[in-house]
Amino acid sequence: MIKIEMLRCFSTVAQTGNLADAAMRMGRTQSALSMTLKQLEEHLGQCLFESERKNRLTPLGQEVFRFAQQQLRQFDDTIQTIEAAARAPQGLLRLASIPSASGLALPNAIETMMQRHPALELELRDMDSGRVVDAMLQGQADLGIVSGRPVLNGVESEILFEDAFGLLCAPGHPLAQQPQPPDIDAILASGFIRNNLCALIEAPEISAALPRARITVHNTHSLLAMVRTGKWVTILPRSVAQVQPKELAFRPIAGLEQQRSVSLLIHTRTRFPQLVEEFAEILRHSPWTG
Repeated sequence: MIKIEMLRCFSTVAQTGNLADAAMRMGRTQSALSMTLKQLEEHLGQCLFESERKNRLTPLGQEVFRFAQQQLRQFDDTIQTIEAAARAPQGLLRLASIPSASGLALPNAIETMMQRHPALELELRDMDSGRVVDAMLQGQADLGIVSGRPVLNGVESEILFEDAFGLLCAPGHPLAQQPQPPDIDAILASGFIRNNLCALIEAPEISAALPRARITVHNTHSLLAMVRTGKWVTILPRSVAQVQPKELAFRPIAGLEQQRSVSLLIHTRTRFPQLVEEFAEILRHSPWTG
């Protein structure tokens, strides 16, 4: 049987590249880690490392490492949630949200909920839409705020707000200064960075041009940091610019009229359903767009 500590031991050795550092990190002896790895490899019937030095993974080892990281994150999150629930007899709300929503009406909504319930505990996870969906499906979040309109088993979904896609750039960028809306060719010629939300754009002439981008950035904070330098531009919904209005400029794009939908996800099976519905009602009536 593969135990969670076997996966933790293997992942730590794979990360450090040797038994000595892994043993120090885990507070165990090298011989104990070596025995655990041997048991795991015997169970699988194949080697996970290419040599006894433990500094290179086999092809199977790479696959096991990837799956082990996922399981360890899920296990640790589950334990954290269980412990938080035990500490919160008056209620626990777990919320997963895309970064742009976290910088809009969400802080005020959380403040309102906490004022109503002083003993309530609330956990907020800031992540992209794919990970929000995963958190909902795995029961790690009671509510989620996500781009798009996902249909998930055991999760209710409703549109929270919509906002337009457009160019996001620094206020001093030439595309921010020109009087007419920029077209996609001008954007691609101005250091365009592709991001995850670009996959939602359906306008044929624009979606066909997006693969020409040479840079793709998946993390929103890193993306905005690059755009703020004035050397790059990107396409994002208008609400993202509202988070940093003095540092980011939003411009409509010629030929792009599409709106980005932001959905509220509500898990149908939660420990505190009345609190979940109350907070959902606060979110529904929050001023998401300026």
